[in-house]
Amino acid sequence: MQEVHYISSEILDLVLVKQIIDNHKTLALSEEAELNIKKSREYLVEKMRDNETPVYGINTGFGSLCNVKITSENLSKLQENLVMSHACGTGELVPKPIIKLMLLLKIQSLSYGYSGVQIETVQRLIDFYNNDILPVIYTQGSLGASGDLAPLAHLSLPLLGKGEVYYDGKRVSSQKIMEKFNWTPIVLQAKEGLALLNGTQFMSAYGVYCLLKSYKLSYMADLIGAVSVDAFDCNMSPYNALVHLVRPHRGQVKTAERILEFLDASELGLSEKKNVQDPYSFRCIPQVHGATKDTLQFVHKTFKTEINSVTDNPNIFVKEDLIISGGNFHGQPLALALDYLSIAMAELGNISERRTYQLVSGLRELPAFLVDNPGLNSGFMIPQYTAASIVSQNKQLATPASVDSIVSSNGQEDHVSMGANGATKCLRVIENIETILAIELMNASQALSFRQPKKSSPFVESFLKPYRSIVTFIENDRLLADDIHASVAFLQSLDVDSEILFG
Repeated sequence: MQEVHYISSEILDLVLVKQIIDNHKTLALSEEAELNIKKSREYLVEKMRDNETPVYGINTGFGSLCNVKITSENLSKLQENLVMSHACGTGELVPKPIIKLMLLLKIQSLSYGYSGVQIETVQRLIDFYNNDILPVIYTQGSLGASGDLAPLAHLSLPLLGKGEVYYDGKRVSSQKIMEKFNWTPIVLQAKEGLALLNGTQFMSAYGVYCLLKSYKLSYMADLIGAVSVDAFDCNMSPYNALVHLVRPHRGQVKTAERILEFLDASELGLSEKKNVQDPYSFRCIPQVHGATKDTLQFVHKTFKTEINSVTDNPNIFVKEDLIISGGNFHGQPLALALDYLSIAMAELGNISERRTYQLVSGLRELPAFLVDNPGLNSGFMIPQYTAASIVSQNKQLATPASVDSIVSSNGQEDHVSMGANGATKCLRVIENIETILAIELMNASQALSFRQPKKSSPFVESFLKPYRSIVTFIENDRLLADDIHASVAFLQSLDVDSEILFG
């Protein structure tokens, strides 16, 4: 029997989100959430009964059309038109895991009872989630300011029986899904289209997904960096706690502790060194990796706040008897955080590639390009080229999106965050980091083989044992692309405990 996660006021954090995803939990509304949604809807219905006062998006047009009054008999059509007209997504397709996160985060936001939606609308979103019915959404179209309008319109289309969804491994029309499950399309009522489309769930879902991958890659960067430290026969003194306690940045201290734990009882680490100092890409691992960890903490805090917030507009305050039009849909906090995350993760790739470069340089009694008979064999020459090209691309992708703004909606929306572009860029950076680290792992594993009979630590050797069964020692040139892809797959297959990742 599947576990159930009840949508409530319980704080969503990365640990809980990871549990929901990893354990394939189904969703259900708690009694608290049901009451919140019903109260808000009943209040809105009563408030709008025979009310001629213009309330943005409820009985008016949208954006710069906010002063156009809509008659009561057209309020439902207004909301349906909003969803259809805003479904203008283009570009690549959003990955399915991110679509599923968008559904979860939209349900969570609507459950607080500040949005005025029908409970049937929220329940249908839950049905989509639980049955793995994922709306087809495109990566381009959101300015990250009036909410993620275009992506969320595509998320909402299937509620109306329109658009397409992924189901059972296929891309099918929403109409077919309605027939299969014997569902009737939702008839959107006043405010509902706006509640569905105004919100930051596209940026937020990308951010949560990127953070989950980033925490794991941060850990793997430390571990693979430790393998490289032994492979390059480095001094252990730069990781001594005394060094870091006089400059006690949390991430720096934690990184140094990890390196020492990973390399505990390493024969290579304990051996006498000929070199007084090591290049910065090894010696400064705590300082560089640590700064990325501190950035992750900041970004985590930002997204934790966001995914437990109400980000549509206007907001309905039942106790205060107020409907307020504000700007909680503006993605500026997320845009800045996503840009910061991109920069921080790009630096993990930058320093990783430098370690790869040092390992293939024929230094420290290692053969040039980590292969016997260099010249006849090119060995690991070109994987470093590949890593360098990806690092360069990441530098371009890490250029901030949030410093840009383009006026839209006839001047009404005159400042936008561009956080959605920051989100899709950030994912590309993080996927690139995975490849760069995989290439470093290939090089470090190969280099360690030349250190035999001396061994690294028991922990590192146990980590490398299954890897070496997949990517074996390279004696002569072979198709290294296969080894790179196998190395990426190996990293993706590893599961790291949440306490280690987020502790």
